[in-house]
Amino acid sequence: MPKKVDNLNGSLELLILETLDYSPQHGFGIVAHVHTASEGLLRVEEGSLYPALHRLERQKLVAGSWQTTENSRKAKLYTITAAGKLRLTEVRKHWKSVAKGVKLVLRFQRV
Repeated sequence: MPKKVDNLNGSLELLILETLDYSPQHGFGIVAHVHTASEGLLRVEEGSLYPALHRLERQKLVAGSWQTTENSRKAKLYTITAAGKLRLTEVRKHWKSVAKGVKLVLRFQRV
């Protein structure tokens, strides 16, 4: 089984925006979606998630609103904004280019 990837430097913005483009989520929902969508290979730590969400909210890329959950708890529901969708398009393009470059380099690995 492949090793889980914990160090997501530079990719957290993509993962958050991609998740919120799929559906609005609470913080825990974002963590769960990334884990499930990556088939357990990626893990977003809450200690990284919430500062990133707050930064994206300040940049107006996501919007948060406090709501009461099914468990009668207060939680902030995050949605992607129009500006966030534009940023996601840019970030997707960047990461597709990075992935292509890495794939090209990996073809030269020795076995």
